[in-house]
Amino acid sequence: MAINVVGLHKRIGGREVLRDITFSVGAGQIYGLVGPNGAGKTTTLRAVVGLVRPDGGKVEVLGVDVTDRRFDHVRRDVAYLPEEVMPYDNLTGREFVEFIHGLYGRDNVEEALEISGLGGRAGDKVKTYSRGMKRRLLVATLLALRTRVLVLDEPTAGVDVSHAVALREAIRSHVEAYRVAVLLSSHNMLEVGYLCDSVGMVSDGRIIVEGAPSDLEARFGARNLEEAFVKALRWA
Repeated sequence: MAINVVGLHKRIGGREVLRDITFSVGAGQIYGLVGPNGAGKTTTLRAVVGLVRPDGGKVEVLGVDVTDRRFDHVRRDVAYLPEEVMPYDNLTGREFVEFIHGLYGRDNVEEALEISGLGGRAGDKVKTYSRGMKRRLLVATLLALRTRVLVLDEPTAGVDVSHAVALREAIRSHVEAYRVAVLLSSHNMLEVGYLCDSVGMVSDGRIIVEGAPSDLEARFGARNLEEAFVKALRWA
């Protein structure tokens, strides 16, 4: 498995924010974490990329424990998009892609710009972009890195409907073409249902139910994943 999380526990400020989180993501798979605010989704994502040190359990990425010094050697095969991050205002869109790809030793700038859909705006300063344009630039930049593992926190937040659809198509196509393992968190259940092969519903720091979107809908007698999610929270 590209991502293997077993019995993950984490305490922050004296509170246990993650309790026995367990899931795995294979190459070419997209795994979604969904849950209410404060459920532990972002902390889980940060633990997977080595930004949060587990207090218990195990987190392995590409066969290496994230607490092991050897994890530094696999970081160039892991890309992470936090929910609130934005590209640098005083760079152009093209310059931002060139900067990030330079850090990773990649040079797929034109591919990233094509995915972003910025067109003639790629030469403009990022500070002139809308929030949605900035988000599109970020997602496209990371996709074009072609890392083996991609961790996305609210990838289409603030993106208009047509461009969000295009980004989802790009993510799905990218995963299929390059066998990338994706861990994704989103409040958009339409997005989760479309993209994810498997979904873990999180409440109070633990996964309360897991399965393919269609299986979860059937299990809770729901018309869609959003309804299944609400019923799962009541059931928990």
